[in-house]
Amino acid sequence: METVEMNSVSLKRPRSEDDVANADEIKRQKISEKPKTGNDSGQSIETVTEQPDKSLLEDTKNEIIPNEESEEQEDEELEDSDEDGDPESFADMMKHGLTESDVGITKFVSSHKGFSGILKERYSDFVVHEIGKDGRVSHLDDFSVPVDDEVNFEDPSEETFTVLSDEDKQRLEELQLLKNKETSVAIEVVEDTKEKRTVIHQAVKSLFPGLETKTEDRDGKKYIIAYHAAGKKALANPRKHSWPKSRGSYCHFVLYKENKDTMDAINVLSKFLRVKPNIFSYMGTKDKRAITVQEIAVLRITAQRLAHLNKCLMNFKLGNFSYKNHPLKLGELQGNHFTVVLRNITGTDDQIEQAMHSLREIGFINYYGMQRFGTTAVPTYQIGRAILQNNWNEVMDLILKPRPGAEKGYLVKCREEWAKTKDPAAALKKLPVKRCVEGQLLRGLLKYGMKNIISAFGIIPRNNRLMYIHSYQSYVWNNMVSKRIEEYGLRAVPGDLTLKGATAVHIEEGDVDNYTIHDVVMPLPGFDVIYPKHKIGEAYKKMLVADNLDINNMRHKIRDYSLSGAYRKIIIRPQNVNWEVVAYDDPRIPLFTTDLDKLEGKPLPVLPTDGKFRALKMEFSLPPSTYATMAIREVLKMDTSIKNQTQLNTTWLR
Repeated sequence: METVEMNSVSLKRPRSEDDVANADEIKRQKISEKPKTGNDSGQSIETVTEQPDKSLLEDTKNEIIPNEESEEQEDEELEDSDEDGDPESFADMMKHGLTESDVGITKFVSSHKGFSGILKERYSDFVVHEIGKDGRVSHLDDFSVPVDDEVNFEDPSEETFTVLSDEDKQRLEELQLLKNKETSVAIEVVEDTKEKRTVIHQAVKSLFPGLETKTEDRDGKKYIIAYHAAGKKALANPRKHSWPKSRGSYCHFVLYKENKDTMDAINVLSKFLRVKPNIFSYMGTKDKRAITVQEIAVLRITAQRLAHLNKCLMNFKLGNFSYKNHPLKLGELQGNHFTVVLRNITGTDDQIEQAMHSLREIGFINYYGMQRFGTTAVPTYQIGRAILQNNWNEVMDLILKPRPGAEKGYLVKCREEWAKTKDPAAALKKLPVKRCVEGQLLRGLLKYGMKNIISAFGIIPRNNRLMYIHSYQSYVWNNMVSKRIEEYGLRAVPGDLTLKGATAVHIEEGDVDNYTIHDVVMPLPGFDVIYPKHKIGEAYKKMLVADNLDINNMRHKIRDYSLSGAYRKIIIRPQNVNWEVVAYDDPRIPLFTTDLDKLEGKPLPVLPTDGKFRALKMEFSLPPSTYATMAIREVLKMDTSIKNQTQLNTTWLR
């Protein structure tokens, strides 16, 4: 699925006082040591969060478990504080970034004249609703909690969340996580009644899975004693004995989130619930700089506990709770529905009509978007190519060497130390955020030594490792589809490939009239695919030969890095396409209501009929593994790369 990790797209326009004030506010919010990047896209691989291929269907961040909570908190504080830098310095550093043409994105299919507009001037200008496998669009429209026929000890009362002091919670959490040598925690019952003791029992057991409780008399006073019933096993397996048999084991809910990516959201939820992130499941990862609505499932956590989080979490809302017998699986979704506002558009009404009609009738080239390739001067596809070439010294060098362009300050120091000493321990000391790819590789080199780079690289979570080689596949595909469009245009030709079920077949000369460009697919290179029987098939071979790869032997000696290949449609025609042009004066006001606005009864601001600016509100649905930015690119006919956008951008609104 499409996920966008980018700031605004715009052509220059006069800066208002609000713009200047906002930029000054961003500067004031920076930490004392200026970061080397100005947005959240500075990480070279974690920004690649589109719906993965089948071989990637694992949770990336759930595999990364920090050694100490303090280290995790430090990482988060540094990452959060580094998000907003000086727009001008970031734009300057992004001169070293990629453009669309660098990754093969060069063609358009529409004939209208392009025009400018601002994408994501506010993150709330980009809203994503997940479409489930049943075709139903996920919406947050109900905060109520389902009621069971059975009474469940796991369902806490409202008092449960306040009966324990902060000190009690801290001691219980340390006990639960086995962080000290205590074997139990004693909580005095100040108002000794059976009801009060029951509430404390409930609070401990519901808020701290894995702990058991008992009541003891000590010196004439009543105490609730909390202890581990089964050590670490109890922490890994939420309480089974107290879950009603008639209730499904999984609580499904709709997650509404703002300006957070899905895996970060799961980590926040797991921290507040004091459970491991791997008990959550979902069908697809969603954008960070956006408002997104998607279904989540969690193992044996009650709707009541989840609903309580609505009172203590910022930028999240949970609702539409139900109990089911199954988790969710990555890739099960039908797609996503997008609601996008392009602000300060310059196109005429006629240009806009032509662009949107073309998008609805023809569609757009199904390129892999820019976030697939990272944002720094070392594209992820280059690392993927080195892996496929079995050139491990180059893999290490590409990940760790100094690079020009947008980088966080601590990464710059780490790279400089590595270039100077080639000492993993010394470079690691310069890196306060250990969960990044660079930190993981350095830890691997410390553990396995400089002569065993393969094992050191293996410490990086599997999803991240595979994203490198899939980035190379995407790079090849983008270049080949551009050649295909240039050579044969928007028609099916003999030798093209089409899918019959899950099998790709060649379109024969006498059968070509039965197919359109929307039926044509192109292969991602791998060991089990076939290639077009025309010039593009030969172009694939030439491109891989130039990269010292054998197109007929894509199996790697390390099984994980053997490319199985796949097929991808050349042209995607969005469904449910609608649009409207509206006028507005203030770029900070919303131009449509969100699910949360509707639940809270917020009215849409009254817009002027003759405002200073015009905006294009557009809606469309896309299947998984396609990029909304590529659809918007076709409408605007503008380069969507961060390098281009940051050179043009003058406003940086949150």
